[in-house]
Amino acid sequence: MYTCANCNVLACTGEDRSRMPANCPMKNGEMMLEILKEYQEPDNHEFYVKCSALEAEGYCKWPRLKETVELCGKMGYHRIGLAFCKGLRNEARVVANLLRSRGFEVVSVICKTGGFPKEAAGIAKEQKIHPDQFEAMCNPIAQAKLLNSQQTEFNIALGLCVGHDSLFYKYSDALVTTLVAKDRVLAHNPCGAIYCADGYFKDRI
Repeated sequence: MYTCANCNVLACTGEDRSRMPANCPMKNGEMMLEILKEYQEPDNHEFYVKCSALEAEGYCKWPRLKETVELCGKMGYHRIGLAFCKGLRNEARVVANLLRSRGFEVVSVICKTGGFPKEAAGIAKEQKIHPDQFEAMCNPIAQAKLLNSQQTEFNIALGLCVGHDSLFYKYSDALVTTLVAKDRVLAHNPCGAIYCADGYFKDRI
């Protein structure tokens, strides 16, 4: 079992391999070399090199929004997909307008597309936020398939619910980056709970 999250050696960040822990993934050298070859595959190589170069170019200078726009430009994309949450529709409008101002076509699909009641997907009344009211289900599979039908070259996920985002990634034909990770309690800053895990949020996580 790999336990990189608890490693204090970090042999992976330097050239000295003599101190690798017994369960270090890098002990499987053959597998690592096979994986390295994947970065030479046509579908991966240009994308990986350009996003890695982007990391250096904007390091500690650019917010993620600018990094995302710059990557789209460097890859020569023209049509960008934007899958967003209804609760972040104002933010989605800002992002869409910014992308258009930089010359991109933007295809955007809201999470509630379809307008189906939650019950249609098998969600019980007591599992709704407001049990006695109509609530439209989130529809991440439709978001992905609608963007696929528009042949978007790259998709941006903006504030999709936990798990709904997973289904969007699963069904998206194009590569996806997450611009906003939804956290309704912490103004969409999930790291806040991590930073306070041993303090203010200890009894809330």
